[in-house]
Amino acid sequence: MAAAKPTLTDSLSFCLAQLTAAAGEGLGGGKDTATNETPLGRALLALRTRHVKAAGGIERFRARGGLRPLLALLRRAAAVGPAPSQAGPGSAPSSVESATSAGPAPSPGPAPSAASSSAPSPPARLRKTLDLALSILANCCTEGACRAEVRRLGGILPLVTILQCVKTDSIQNRTARALGNLAMEPESCGDIHSAGAVPLLVENLTACQDSQCLQSVVRALRNLADSPQHRLALAQQGAVRPLAELLAAAPDPALTLALVRALLELSRGCSRACAEQLSLGGGLGPLVSLASHPKKAVREATILILANLCAQGLVRPALGNAGGVDVLLGELRRRRGPNGAGPASQQPLVRAVCLLCREAINRARLRDAGGLELLMGLLRDPRASAWHPRVVAALVGFLYDTGALGRLQALGLVPLLAGQLCGDAGDEEEEGREAASWDFPEERTPDRAEAGSFRSLRSWLISEGYAAGPGDISPDWSPERCPLPPPPPEPAEQTSSTLGPTSLRTPRTLRTPGRSPAAASEEPWGREGPALLLLSRFSQAPDPSGALVTGPALCGLLAYVTGSPGPPSPRALRILARLTCNPACLEAFVRSYGAALLRAWLVLGVAPDDWPSLRARPARRQHRELGEMLLQNLTVQAESPFGVGALTHLLLSGSPEDRVACALTLPFICRKPSLWRRLLLDQGGLRLLLSALTRPAPHPLFLFFAADSLSCLQGLVSPTVIPVLPPPIPLDLDSPSPCLYERLLGPAPIPAPDLHFLLDSGLRLPAQRAASATASPFFRALLAGSFAEAQMDLVPLRGLSASAAWPILHHLHGCRGCGAALRPIPPPGQPLLGSEAEEALEAAGRFLLPGLEEELEEAVGHIHLGPHGGPESVGEVFRLGRPRLVAHCARWTLGPGQCPRKRALALVGLVEAAGEEAGPLTEALLAVVMGVELGAKGSSLDC
Repeated sequence: MAAAKPTLTDSLSFCLAQLTAAAGEGLGGGKDTATNETPLGRALLALRTRHVKAAGGIERFRARGGLRPLLALLRRAAAVGPAPSQAGPGSAPSSVESATSAGPAPSPGPAPSAASSSAPSPPARLRKTLDLALSILANCCTEGACRAEVRRLGGILPLVTILQCVKTDSIQNRTARALGNLAMEPESCGDIHSAGAVPLLVENLTACQDSQCLQSVVRALRNLADSPQHRLALAQQGAVRPLAELLAAAPDPALTLALVRALLELSRGCSRACAEQLSLGGGLGPLVSLASHPKKAVREATILILANLCAQGLVRPALGNAGGVDVLLGELRRRRGPNGAGPASQQPLVRAVCLLCREAINRARLRDAGGLELLMGLLRDPRASAWHPRVVAALVGFLYDTGALGRLQALGLVPLLAGQLCGDAGDEEEEGREAASWDFPEERTPDRAEAGSFRSLRSWLISEGYAAGPGDISPDWSPERCPLPPPPPEPAEQTSSTLGPTSLRTPRTLRTPGRSPAAASEEPWGREGPALLLLSRFSQAPDPSGALVTGPALCGLLAYVTGSPGPPSPRALRILARLTCNPACLEAFVRSYGAALLRAWLVLGVAPDDWPSLRARPARRQHRELGEMLLQNLTVQAESPFGVGALTHLLLSGSPEDRVACALTLPFICRKPSLWRRLLLDQGGLRLLLSALTRPAPHPLFLFFAADSLSCLQGLVSPTVIPVLPPPIPLDLDSPSPCLYERLLGPAPIPAPDLHFLLDSGLRLPAQRAASATASPFFRALLAGSFAEAQMDLVPLRGLSASAAWPILHHLHGCRGCGAALRPIPPPGQPLLGSEAEEALEAAGRFLLPGLEEELEEAVGHIHLGPHGGPESVGEVFRLGRPRLVAHCARWTLGPGQCPRKRALALVGLVEAAGEEAGPLTEALLAVVMGVELGAKGSSLDC
């Protein structure tokens, strides 16, 4: 087949020359169409079909300067077309007219209005030229360099003029397409808005019937909505309502997709004007229907539009009536499913669902559709932590919905709320005033804002006929406007940032001149405000113990009260006071170790996170006073007839865990001797607590609570009598007693030794036979009896090291307190089991030297339980199994001046050392608590 013969239009240069010539000569002036139009038309057709569509063709066209004559041709073509008869709101600005007036005068004939849909069509030659030129320009504007040059050459105003003057569908289509492409640049988008193109595009939405043209216009409006300011301008110029009306008319699929994409852009940061127009245009119902569209792009865009609309309170009730609540809940549930999308795609839906909770009618729909379970799932999800504050604020809407509150409590809301009190705040932006609940529409007044009480009074006066209308009643009659009498003198306020003793119990109200006391008493609404409001509502139930008097709930409240950077909210303090004053919560405080937790956290300053590490916390007087007040409230409940019966039932008939918890809590909340003696001593509560020490702990802080409880009980038993302390230790390292054994160790001992003891190591230790035989029955029989050693000068002592033998020989020769007993004792921090100290103690018992045993035990106590010893040494000393040392350990642990942390750590060491043999530890602790010495004659420990 022969190759096609090349034509002149195959040359880009020829086409550009024709375009330049036509731009310079113009389309009027009576030129011969046979010599002028045909070459221009062929050139434009070749540019559109071959040169511009070729690879790199747009860039070559721009580089060869094709955009300038193309725009000049469009200016002249626009001048030839029909002009508007008068300037209206949708007309182009005067700059457009001046730009077009430079060309030849328009053809004579009637000039129809720009708003008229019956404008005469331009001549066929002009229409064809415009069609081709606009198509070439629209194609070129798909590239950024061309868009920038078109803007630089002032190509936007001619397009707006053509849009205004030439009312032909094909030309309007291509003009809108070119403007839509130009609007992809932010600078060009602003120029298009300034040129007045928006009213012309909006007019086309109602005047045009061609689907392709409508799609181009809708796309142009979508691209013009590139910023909040431009979206607001589009909505204020009425661009949203025609889009909604078109959507309601069930257009073809392509136009439907274009409409939902445009509405999605216009509804971002949805303004009041956008929401009103979309609702008035009847778009809510079609949008809800399109949420189940088979095409994914349409479906997802529609759902996001519905989510954006929720930002406006005025449209949310209508959106709920149209079925939007079910749609948004279903989509959020799907996206949170196993095959759902990531958290970023869930964010607008979470925000929308939370905003729907602001109106009562939508809350009812949301509750019936399973929305409460969905919101609770969000609160439990750590990946959704950024949305937790928003979800909690949304749940405040159910504050007076008893059924919803019961469901939320059953789903475990309370511990989640308590955890929110000290959690990190999310990054959610604050909602504007227009997102407020539409259950109470804002009363717009031109003057100052009016108080709610005044609005209520005015509504009542009008309804009763006392006033004809709102204008008859001046806002200045409001009580909030009336001058207040001077307040009575008050004592000087504390200027310190910390709370005083009374500020935690009764928050002081500061009265501001010009404001009512009700307004002045408003509490600050911080990040924790919604959670505290819900917790306060739960605490007002007749029996809130099941939800609030639990470990997680109490820990959350106490962590907030003690960890708040500023003064805690008075609402949190009222919640705690309300719980401790409620008799129905007494048993729950006992079972959950709540009373012990209040004392440990507030009075002693030991939080669960501080145990068992010795982390230092600054002691705050207001926290201690708050803890004492709460414990006093529990004491009042416990010592009432109801409380006595409840505690007795728990101790005698409760489960094993409840009985132990009751015995541990009683010293904290019982001050009547007759009550705590009967329950703890007569009915075995104390022994029950002591026997539970070596069993698995029912609470992470159980041993800390138990040590504190035993110490408190010791103070109740002996409030003025100092507990039995260890006897004074006659060991003084600085001025020891004279050593009687040293005389035998010198080069010339006086008297000379008549006996040597031979150790396993081969070491020979000198001794006096008479002194050794007198000091111990064992050595009397060994050295002065019928044994062979009585005739030997070198007597072997088997199984004895030099360090262990050293205090024995000193003791045999009459040394008391010379310091020899300290030699085998290891320093604190080293184990005593297997040490030379244990060996010396065993040898003292084997050789029947009770005095030496006592001296060695005192030495162990002096080093390990003295000023330099710590709680970790208590368990080591206890492991030696010596009764006196066991009693010494118990006295050290429950000593009156002991630090609560060290006391608890010492008890932990004792329990670990005791193992399954809890008898000695129980008896020792019991003796210390009762204020008697273990083994003393006539003492009774039956309790």
